[in-house]
Amino acid sequence: MILDRFRMTGRVAVVTGAGRGIGAGAAVALAEAGADVVISSRTKTDLDAVAARVADAGRRAHVVPADLSDPAAAAALAQAAVGEFGRVDIVVNNVGGTYPRPLLETTPEFLEEAFRFNVSTAHALTTAAVPLMTDGGAVVNISSNMGRVAGRGFAAYGTAKAALAHYTRLAAYDLAPRIRVNAIAVGSVATSALEVVVNNPEIKGKMEADTPLRRLGEVEDVAAAIVYLASPAGSFVTGKVLEVDGGLQAPNLELGLPDL
Repeated sequence: MILDRFRMTGRVAVVTGAGRGIGAGAAVALAEAGADVVISSRTKTDLDAVAARVADAGRRAHVVPADLSDPAAAAALAQAAVGEFGRVDIVVNNVGGTYPRPLLETTPEFLEEAFRFNVSTAHALTTAAVPLMTDGGAVVNISSNMGRVAGRGFAAYGTAKAALAHYTRLAAYDLAPRIRVNAIAVGSVATSALEVVVNNPEIKGKMEADTPLRRLGEVEDVAAAIVYLASPAGSFVTGKVLEVDGGLQAPNLELGLPDL
């Protein structure tokens, strides 16, 4: 049956930024598809709550609280997976994000910090995990719609996410045919990161109106795409950036920054 191709029974996944939002949803979805998971973020209480949901799905979670802005901490998760579960098969590089800032207030240091948090951490974990993926594997990087469209105030974030998208293509070419590497360009998803928007009917309504599918994304929309790309269902897909963004061709959130 076609649904069997989405099963990952006996596989082990590492998910970064897994305490909330997309990372938490990805960890639970992978568990529901049969994988055990290593989950990491800063806050242990958040991770413990996700681990309980993984257990409810009948799988095991290994909780690793860590500051994943440090690439070395991200890289260490690969060995943690092998130490706890004896293998690693899937990496979901979800951790990232950068606050908006006007271009002329975006210092080189701020830009470099955005690159490190969104790209260097993904590279560190990927290069640590790949030698341990003895049966092949899959990497899924979480990029953003802002990595391909232009909006004021997103120079650091958009540049970093665009770099992650192209890193995906380059890594996929280097690691084929044994390891598949794909990314998801995520649009506006209703998570705690957009809490201010979600709780403001006026802003939320405008964002929905500016999205062709007339709604914000849900965590499960992205989690389903992660399962597809990580599972045998996506076995003929590598080096691609899947746009899960409601059909956006332009930003649906304007910061109102004035002309110079």
